[in-house]
This record gives sequence, structure tokens and C-alpha cells, in this order.
Amino acid sequence: MISIQHVSKKFLSKSALENVSLELESGKIIGLVGENGSGKSTTLKLIAGLNKPTKGTITINGVPSTHRIANQVAYLSELDEYYSFYNVGETIDFHASQFPDFNKEKAEEIREFMNLDRNAKLKHLSKGNRGRLKIVLTLAREVPVILMDEPLSGLDPMVRESIVKGLISFIDLEKQVVLITTHEIKEIETILDDVIVIKDGSIIGHHNVESLRIEQNMGIVEWMTTIYNR
Repeated sequence: MISIQHVSKKFLSKSALENVSLELESGKIIGLVGENGSGKSTTLKLIAGLNKPTKGTITINGVPSTHRIANQVAYLSELDEYYSFYNVGETIDFHASQFPDFNKEKAEEIREFMNLDRNAKLKHLSKGNRGRLKIVLTLAREVPVILMDEPLSGLDPMVRESIVKGLISFIDLEKQVVLITTHEIKEIETILDDVIVIKDGSIIGHHNVESLRIEQNMGIVEWMTTIYNR
């Protein structure tokens, strides 16, 4: 599904990624974790074709990842990039007009689950509700690759668990792969199949989450702490 081969990325003299290689298969929800500045967001932007690698190659189903790969990838950014003068419904309608793969019926179903008022103006939404809208717009696209950069950022801790559980029902794991960066590891651990740990631009661990629990009697945070301190 996603093939990353010997990818490095530099911004001027700063190295953001260093010789990263990964093979990510469909049918999985994968967590990409690490401290701030470790290279998580850079990895997602490279897969989405928003940045070009300095070295190496990235392909999605054999197609090189460039700015034209948008028909294969739904990308939830940490940033708010929507028109503030629209309301929620108008924003959904606008995205439906931009992406042929956008499923409006599914978007409305997710919107209702997220308890978002269709008539609410974006400029009046709280950070948490703007985050919910970003999830709606991302998961309503029927594409093979879903990239989510800190999707729980700004959400009230009291509702994170219910939203995380709801994500499962809106993902087609027979056809999609989902890659999520997050600092809220414990909240999202229950839905992850695999976890990848990145440090200083290099992959230092890649493991199946269930195997961690059964074979090593560890959760993600404990395992991550162990390998981070080596």
C-alpha cells in the first residue's frame, strides 16, 4: 500500500528524516509516535505529496507520491485551513465539490456522531469542535490512505474515548490504511494494530500492539519509553 524507501528530508541544513524505510499495508490502523520535532508530521506530509523527499522514494500502490496523489490520500492537518465564513454544512458541501471520492451521506453521519450543528459558523466553533469537523471531512473521503496528524488535539478529554471508538465504524479496513500521529497514546492505543516509534528523524521501533501486550506484557507508552532510553 505505502512504500517508503530510504527517505531523507532536509530543510536547509536541518535534517528532519534520515534514511527511513517502511512498508505499510492496508487493513491496519497504525500509530506514529515520538516526541515533538521527531519527524512525525514531516513523514505524513511526504506521504501526502505535500513535500518532496531530499533522497529516497515514496509510492502509494506503486504510484509515486507527489501533489497529484491527492486522489489516493485524505490528509488531516494539525492546522486549520478552512474558510471561517462558512458554516459546517457549507464546509461539507464545499469539500464534496472538490473531491469526487467525498461521500456526503457518510459525512453527515459522522457529523451527527460528532454532535456538530450543520448551521454553526466555523468562526464561532471551539478548537475542539473544529477538530471534530476535521475528522468528519477526512473520514468522509473514500480513499485508500488516511493520514491524521494529531486528530485528538484540542478535544475535551471527556469525549476523546467515545470519539476514538467511533472512528472504527467510519473506517473501511478492508480497503484503507490509517496512519495517525498522536500524543494521546493511551486514548488511541485500543484501536491501533501497529505502532511505529520515531526519534530524531529515524525509526527506532515498529511493532504489533497486540504482540507487545501478549509477548512483552507492555503497553505502547512503556515500550516507547524503554526503546527511547536505549
